[in-house]
Amino acid sequence: MSLSKLSGLSLVCALVFGLSACAPEVGSEAWCKQMKEKPSGDWSANEAADYAKHCVFK
Repeated sequence: MSLSKLSGLSLVCALVFGLSACAPEVGSEAWCKQMKEKPSGDWSANEAADYAKHCVFK
C-alpha cells in the first residue's frame, strides 16, 4: 500500500470517527430535540421506543 493511500485512509477514518463522536447521547435533551426535528417515518423501531421512554414518558 502506498503512502498516499495510507494517508488518505487515515484521513477518512479520522473524519468518520470525529463525526460519530458528535452525536448526542440517547435520551439527552439534545437527542430528543434532534429526534423531534427528524421525520418520524425515518425513525427506527429502537429510536421510537427510546424517544417514548426518554422524551415523552419522563
